[in-house]
Amino acid sequence: MLVLALDTATPTLVAGVARWHDGAVEVLAEQPAPSGNRHAELLGPAIRAALADAGIAMGDLDAVVTGLGPGPFTGLRVGVVTAATLADARGLPALGVCSLDAIGNGARTVVTDARRKEVYWATYDGSGARVDGPGVDRPEELPAGGPFVGDDRFAERLGAPVRAAGVTTAGLLRAAAPQLADPSSASPLVPLYLRRPDATPPSSIKAVSQP
Repeated sequence: MLVLALDTATPTLVAGVARWHDGAVEVLAEQPAPSGNRHAELLGPAIRAALADAGIAMGDLDAVVTGLGPGPFTGLRVGVVTAATLADARGLPALGVCSLDAIGNGARTVVTDARRKEVYWATYDGSGARVDGPGVDRPEELPAGGPFVGDDRFAERLGAPVRAAGVTTAGLLRAAAPQLADPSSASPLVPLYLRRPDATPPSSIKAVSQP
């Protein structure tokens, strides 16, 4: 099964192509791109580059996997909408996974930048199964211990080392393995925002007075 994998939950977006067979993952190409807030601008070119590097055409794909966050509202929306649109246009299954599940392996607590001086986090046991989270907290108040992986800028505030790691194509496919084995089990793509967006509509509308 040839799979296109996408993630826009962190400041470094990822687009990759991999072959999946009975739980085994072979990454054919991967295009990580430091994107900041430029996900919409950079995701399309990254997808095209990954497909070209893998020698794969869009019509060769069998599924699309995308990270669902947690992450900033705008970045997540770009990745999830792109995955859903590509899958719908090609009649492919669109499979969503928690982006934190695709960072590191084994027993760990994953931390990524949630802005507002907070981190997104999730904790995993030795088999790699998530046992707590995802959540969002200040690093000093994190209700989970190490070893930590993810954004190493938070090491000082966590008071412990953080092994630098990001979302990978292989990680996305490993997290999606149950759905790849049975695409009919996939749920609709629902982003994990964890927080309300910064911009919200007004709670009330003032009446416009007539002259």
